[in-house]
Amino acid sequence: MTQRAGYRRAPAERRQALIDATIHALAKQGAGGVSVRTIAAEAGVSPGLVTHHFEGVEPLIAATYRQVSDRVGAALLAAVEAAGADPRARLYAYVAGNFLPPVMDEELLATWLGLLGLTTSMPLVAAAHAETYAAFRQAIEALLVACGSQGDHRLEAVAITALIDGLWLELCLDRSVFTADEAMALARRWIDALLA
Repeated sequence: MTQRAGYRRAPAERRQALIDATIHALAKQGAGGVSVRTIAAEAGVSPGLVTHHFEGVEPLIAATYRQVSDRVGAALLAAVEAAGADPRARLYAYVAGNFLPPVMDEELLATWLGLLGLTTSMPLVAAAHAETYAAFRQAIEALLVACGSQGDHRLEAVAITALIDGLWLELCLDRSVFTADEAMALARRWIDALLA
């Protein structure tokens, strides 16, 4: 793709190309290697397009965080819908969906780690993290309510989110330690104990 082709795209396409380039740049170079210049090079456009469409790298990374989270959320929602009407099966499906493609993905791991690393230095990225994780916890809370949980749904959702994150991270980093099926079984046993 030439720079000229980047200029002929519709604004929404250019914005999406920059978000996609940010995902790839984070996956390849991590948080420390991402800049307006590296993202523009990945997208095959001039650095000026980054600032034109996002007013800088931080708003672009925050938009990327939201889009990556939206993709994960859509995959999890699809897993829940495919599980049928049983509330506990739907909760299991939400958790299990984290250990299956497209969420269980090496590029997503690298991108996610880069995004998380930037939450401490970029307030807009921290806000995107807070917003998207709140949505994940709300989805889990709704599933817990449907299961008839009598506990503190907010704290239970925090615990389930932490369980998912920990198992997902460890599984992505070293699949020789345990399998996706074992991660799902561990999470299911923990949820069964929580709901007992």
